[in-house]
Amino acid sequence: MIEIKNIKKSFGDKTILEDISGVLETGKCNLIIGTSGSGKTVLTKCIVGLFKPDQGEICYDGKSMLDMDREERTNLRQQIGMLFQGSALFDSMTVEQNIVFTLDMFSNMSYRDKKKRVDEVLDKVELKGSNKKFPAEVSGGMKKRVGIARAIVLNPKYLFCDEPNSGLDPQTSLVIDKLIRDITNEYNITTVVVTHDMNSVMEIGDNILYLYQGRKEWEGSNKDIIFSKNEKLNEFIFASEFLKGAKEIRMLEVQGKIDEDHSIEDIENLLNDNK
Repeated sequence: MIEIKNIKKSFGDKTILEDISGVLETGKCNLIIGTSGSGKTVLTKCIVGLFKPDQGEICYDGKSMLDMDREERTNLRQQIGMLFQGSALFDSMTVEQNIVFTLDMFSNMSYRDKKKRVDEVLDKVELKGSNKKFPAEVSGGMKKRVGIARAIVLNPKYLFCDEPNSGLDPQTSLVIDKLIRDITNEYNITTVVVTHDMNSVMEIGDNILYLYQGRKEWEGSNKDIIFSKNEKLNEFIFASEFLKGAKEIRMLEVQGKIDEDHSIEDIENLLNDNK
């Protein structure tokens, strides 16, 4: 579990984050969402220790990161897995070498054990037998899965994913979402996903922080979103008229006011009555 308490961060005279608090829960997919410039990236960099907040506290399982000495911070970072937006694979290295790179940096495992571990994580992300391929030889979705394999090869307690579905088609995005969710559940890790993808929000958003202009505007689950009356959140999630209508229909379904026997005309009448 990661707790963020009253985080404030400024650059010069420009305040980026203002009094942000929240709990990123273990065994759940915790999403940080918001428009561009809302502070998502800065908050994430504060959480992983790349930026030091001006005020506030960040606790990993009850231990304040800001109070840790250098050795403690190093140990903590070895427990953090990162999936970067562009996967950040080394083009000159094979899939296997990209994953082994992390083991070379942070473990004393023998070559045989490293090879075994690489095979295990590639099997986990359904890329068995892809060891000798180069990044240029695999698809965008496969690169993301290699990135996930590298992120989990050290059995991290915390997994951070930056725009994991960026540049992917909707079907492949669902595959990546499912993989992230399954890994989170199986290993009981604290997963933090920064995303603009509304499919991800509705698919895996166990716990969601919505930032607006540097502040926490809303917090809840993907189920709570359907019934949220927060105007800024609704404008962000359900931006188009089509999605607004889809939300209203879903609310009527949950309330038991419509089912599969209702005609389109019946549904339109109900929607008009609710306006």
